[in-house]
Amino acid sequence: MKNTLENAQVRYVIFKENDKWYGAALEVNIVESGNSPEEVLFLLNEAMTGYFLTARDIADVGVLNQDIDPEYEAMWNEASKVPLTPNIFDVGKRNFASAWAGV
Repeated sequence: MKNTLENAQVRYVIFKENDKWYGAALEVNIVESGNSPEEVLFLLNEAMTGYFLTARDIADVGVLNQDIDPEYEAMWNEASKVPLTPNIFDVGKRNFASAWAGV
């Protein structure tokens, strides 16, 4: 699915590498890091929300459909299976169309 200004969705994965937690938003190539998976999920959600709202404000749909890093794509595909591997905290999709309602 290609993102539009009216209907945008992004996949994400929260994972641990060595002693650090990371979160990657695949379609927009945002990566956040932190000391806990909860912190990373919060930071990633904040970054994605700001990113999508800015894209909407400047009416640039191109930034919503970037080339996905193959490493994160493979990690998301593998983590989408149950059960999760120990280094994966969460995977999912975030729908930004609903977040924009009334904004």
